[in-house]
Amino acid sequence: MAGQIPEMQWAQVFEKNNGPIEYKQIPVPKPGPDEVLVNIKYTGVCHTDLHAWKGDWPLAEKLPLVGGHEGAGVVVAVGELVNDIKVGDHAGIKWLNGSCGACDFCMASDEPLCGQALLSGYTVDGTFQQYCIGKAAHVARIPKEVKLDAIAPVLCAGITVYKALKESGARSGNTVAITGAGGGLGSLACQYAKAMGFRVLAIDGGDEKKDMCLNKLGAEDFVDFTKQDVVATVKDLTGGLGAHAVILLAVSEKPFQQATEYCRSRGTVVCVGLPAKARISAEVFPTVVRMITIKGSYVGNRLDTQEAIDFFKRGLINAPFKTAKLSELTKIFKLMEEGKIVGRYVLDCSA
Repeated sequence: MAGQIPEMQWAQVFEKNNGPIEYKQIPVPKPGPDEVLVNIKYTGVCHTDLHAWKGDWPLAEKLPLVGGHEGAGVVVAVGELVNDIKVGDHAGIKWLNGSCGACDFCMASDEPLCGQALLSGYTVDGTFQQYCIGKAAHVARIPKEVKLDAIAPVLCAGITVYKALKESGARSGNTVAITGAGGGLGSLACQYAKAMGFRVLAIDGGDEKKDMCLNKLGAEDFVDFTKQDVVATVKDLTGGLGAHAVILLAVSEKPFQQATEYCRSRGTVVCVGLPAKARISAEVFPTVVRMITIKGSYVGNRLDTQEAIDFFKRGLINAPFKTAKLSELTKIFKLMEEGKIVGRYVLDCSA
């Protein structure tokens, strides 16, 4: 165990869904034999964190709860069974905090599907605190030359969209349509898609997001759903054929109902966003005769994590973010509910 670890720390805690989020001091946890303790320097704020607080999903969560799952920091203590990561290393706490390692899914490197998976900021306390526990096998290894504030959004948003793009089956040169392209996930999806050789067609609303997608994120075209017919415009931009893949990152239901209409024959619709109580539907006849695939994509495994971080390390990804204090979490949630966040917010856990 490292010295100078305090007994108490600052954290954002809520006792019940939609209840008050209290910024208060709580004890610093101690790592178990196969765990590490990470001093969180910065943590991203994901829409999933808002869902967790509101209780939007049919998945049991820990209460009271410290949310958050995009934490980047420094390892300050390790359990006695840990030998491949050490005190002083940089590490990330992500959504998948741990898994059983023995089930069919874990053995097939599909550990996010493990029935006993531990989820940061949902089934175990997450990164909206200054010190956080993670299973050593699952914490992300962060190169020391990478800035911790800049890498934080990659630990969920980056890994998630990178995984979705791999799941789409798109090839270099194909057109990938990305809904919610100007948001926290979308701003990274556009960049990963470009780095992977895809033609990026961004779908979102507003001039600020249009400018960012076209001039900063690498999109070749932008469709403003507030001003344009999405289906007709995407078809027009793709010579009437549609996109080879559609990555659904939206936080509302309508885009999930439209996607197959502008997806190319033999294309793939990948569902990633999780709007509360939403459904996806498609007409059976055109889905069958056009051989369209509709699939879900969750979070990446450990290899996906390190690949996504490597893209960032090589300078191919620049996650747009703004910095706020850990104490300002409720303010960020309000902005998120109002749809006023462009890119991502990263909280400084020292303030």
